[in-house]
Amino acid sequence: MKPIRQFLVMLALLCATQVFAQPEAGKDYAVLNPAQSTHSGNKIEVLEFFFYGCSHCFKLHPLMSAWEKKMPKDVELTFVPAIFNPSWEPMARTFYALEALGLRAQLHDDLYNAWNVSNMDLTDEAKITDFVAQHGVDRKKFGDAYNSFSMQSKVTRAKQMQQSYIIRGTPTLIVDGKYLITALHPAETMQVLNAVIDKARKERAGRH
Repeated sequence: MKPIRQFLVMLALLCATQVFAQPEAGKDYAVLNPAQSTHSGNKIEVLEFFFYGCSHCFKLHPLMSAWEKKMPKDVELTFVPAIFNPSWEPMARTFYALEALGLRAQLHDDLYNAWNVSNMDLTDEAKITDFVAQHGVDRKKFGDAYNSFSMQSKVTRAKQMQQSYIIRGTPTLIVDGKYLITALHPAETMQVLNAVIDKARKERAGRH
């Protein structure tokens, strides 16, 4: 039994080493060249490009939500709704409308569940308005925000950012305008995110 026990211990140590191995550029994340400008001031910028109807985003969402609540004070998280085709734009408008009303956090989980658990069709303004109204959002205020003059500029900006960062799928995380993380399992994504944030932090410190 002793050799077997030793083997199991070695196997566990090997797995632990692999899990906590330092992420590698080109394998676990990509380095953008050129890097993009950030808008987070002295904080390390983290962007999450997402779509409520994306099953991979849905699986990552609980981990990102938990991380957001205790993320380092020198980090700023910004969500960017991806728009790969016209049918995705209503959800982008919904996100920005709720953000403008200060209700984004309140309905973030509900929108993910509507798409991925209830399989609801939220692809046009009328259906979306009915949905948010059922969750306590004032119909008129939502409609005004959804169709506001500034809304188109926000949607256009999201599309421009998607092109600038060469986003090919969701979820995709961008750290400090330079590092791109995508196509990993949720737990691996969070591990790489923390490691790359630490890398960005050291790079910032080295510039001062």
